[in-house]
Amino acid sequence: MPVLATLSQIVLIVTAATLFYVAFTDFKEYTIRNELVLVLAGLFFLHAVLSGRWTTIHWNLGFALVMFAVMLYFYSQKLMGGGDLKLLTVAFLWVGPPYALPFAVLMLIFAALHTLSAKLGWVHSQEVNGRRRIAFAPSVAAALIGVFMWGGLEARF
Repeated sequence: MPVLATLSQIVLIVTAATLFYVAFTDFKEYTIRNELVLVLAGLFFLHAVLSGRWTTIHWNLGFALVMFAVMLYFYSQKLMGGGDLKLLTVAFLWVGPPYALPFAVLMLIFAALHTLSAKLGWVHSQEVNGRRRIAFAPSVAAALIGVFMWGGLEARF
């Protein structure tokens, strides 16, 4: 069992590195590549098997689907981008119902800091059709990594 726990921790480290890359590219280019979202989803399933969390995977899947349906409305209203929709769906797949609230609170904090930084001109933002827009992946990535660091996804053996 200790080997599986170590492997699950390695998967979390690889996931965090992937999230850093997704956040960096979104910050610079305002795009989130589909391949990276699929990698993050695959890493979730690998982590679930290695950490012993596979027994509750159906809750995570159901929760991610419900959140996708809710966020689809905001996407249809052009309040969020397609990449943000996919990335958030995978993030909710990772956290599931038990850690959704801490994830949402962390995401609110990081998004507020990013928005404030953009208003002060410390970070780049885009002007689209008279509306200011910031990259959202850095806030999502920081919040999900925060849940990892909090220990919310430790191995269950």
